[in-house]
Amino acid sequence: MRWISISLKSYYDLNKICRNGCDFIRILGLDIGDKWIGVAISDELLFTAQPLKTILRESNRQAYEELYEIISEYNIEKVVVGLPKNMNNTVGPQAEKVIKFSKKLGNKFGVEIIYIDERLSSISANKILIEGNVRRENRKKYIDKIAATYILQTYLDRQ
Repeated sequence: MRWISISLKSYYDLNKICRNGCDFIRILGLDIGDKWIGVAISDELLFTAQPLKTILRESNRQAYEELYEIISEYNIEKVVVGLPKNMNNTVGPQAEKVIKFSKKLGNKFGVEIIYIDERLSSISANKILIEGNVRRENRKKYIDKIAATYILQTYLDRQ
C-alpha cells in the first residue's frame, strides 16, 4: 500500500478526483445473519466506519456475488466479521455458520478475514436507532448495517 501524507482539505479533494483510480485500501465490516448481512466500510484513512448497505440473503451465491461487487469496487483486502459468541464466550451453532460463510468468502476472493466478538452489537445498534428517534417498524431496515458499523469501528479503534 502507498501512504500519502496530505492535509485534510487535500484528502477530500483527492477523494473526489480519485474514486476508483487510486490504490486506497479500505476495510469491510460484516454482521452476518441467516436472512440479512449488514455491511459497513471504512474511510480511506481507516479512521471511521460508515454503514454501506444491508444485503437480503436469498442464497449464499447471491450474497457472495453482492459482496464481490463491493470488494472489487472499494479495493477491499480485509473483512472484519462479527462473531456471535455465546455469553459464556463459547462458539455456538450461529457462530459456526458465520465462520463457515466467512472462510469461504476469504478463500473465494482472497481477502483476509478478521473475527471480532459481536456480542451486544445489535443491542448497541438498536440503542443508537432509538436515540435517533427511528420508529420501531423502520429499525429493522437499519439495524444490521449499524451493527456492522459498530463491529468495524471497534476493530478500527483497536488498531
